[in-house]
Amino acid sequence: MSSEAPLVVCLGNPLLDIQVDPKHGPTYLEKYGLKANDAILAEAKQMPIYDDIVKNCEVTYVAGGAAQNAARSAAYVLPAQSVAYIGSVGDDDLMKQLKAANEAESVISAYQVQPSPAETGACAVILSNHDRSLCTTLRAAEMFTPSHLASPEVTQLLSGAKYFYIEGYFLTHGSASALEVAKGASSRGKTVLLNLSAPFIPQFFKMQLEEVLPHVDILIGNESEAAAYGEAAGMGSASLHQIASTLASFSKSNASRPRLVVITQGADSTLVASSSPSSSSSNLKTTDENPKTYPVPELESSKIIDTNGAGDMFAGGFMGALALGKDLDEAIEIGHKLGQMCCGQIGPKLEFPKVQVV
Repeated sequence: MSSEAPLVVCLGNPLLDIQVDPKHGPTYLEKYGLKANDAILAEAKQMPIYDDIVKNCEVTYVAGGAAQNAARSAAYVLPAQSVAYIGSVGDDDLMKQLKAANEAESVISAYQVQPSPAETGACAVILSNHDRSLCTTLRAAEMFTPSHLASPEVTQLLSGAKYFYIEGYFLTHGSASALEVAKGASSRGKTVLLNLSAPFIPQFFKMQLEEVLPHVDILIGNESEAAAYGEAAGMGSASLHQIASTLASFSKSNASRPRLVVITQGADSTLVASSSPSSSSSNLKTTDENPKTYPVPELESSKIIDTNGAGDMFAGGFMGALALGKDLDEAIEIGHKLGQMCCGQIGPKLEFPKVQVV
């Protein structure tokens, strides 16, 4: 690790994505009771899917995990060794593949490595048309313990970073660690970002989400995740604008900067609500329009190969731009660029050699 601490630290579940060729997608959706555009943790009936797809159809292996994707995206726009990633893995070949992918894209891997027989987590990615269904088995990822945060390497990372990114999926098992990271960063005046990650997080882990939320400066989610929060919070037929504004208004431990709520809607406009739109204390300033609407540039259908990871790449690009000192408008624009770039790749990847986006 470099002597200079990275700007950004990401916390989440490291996974190796196992992508199914789209021509097989509908068959596997039906066979395992999956929805075309969803993200779930595998139940008993879905556990055979991992061996099934490897043995019986064409698959592609891609380094995954929501926060790990975002880490690689942030690294795309930042100088080398500016981003570190924390998560739990098994001591196996899958871990080696993930670590190699991070090294190739200049992300520092600060894994907690679990001894055998623990296995690195995996995600079955079932592609159909332009949709993706994610079915995850966490394995070693859910064995993360708060003690790893106290290790010398991780302590150095946490003390030196200025931006902290936590994926919502991590709240299913690691809410105590997420809270420790978010609370500590907020108390030092650093910027904390949390991604809702999937509709089931606000539906079934609302308590854990709302425990961390007071320490969050920027909350990111898509339209279905925001709607799921609105439903879980009893907001009835509230619009996305109303849900975003409500989330932005919740109490905040670090009141020196506004809370932003960023809601993406795929090809439709991105919404940004602020708890204090007129604040000029940082590069998070918005206009009096609240929520503010950011149109997404049109992307030709022929250029869309795979939407898996596009939201993560948006979030990482957005965060990386903020870490560079870009203002909110520029950061959203860069996020859009990387999200669309990801749609042109197979899996949660970006173009290499790098394309200038900043």
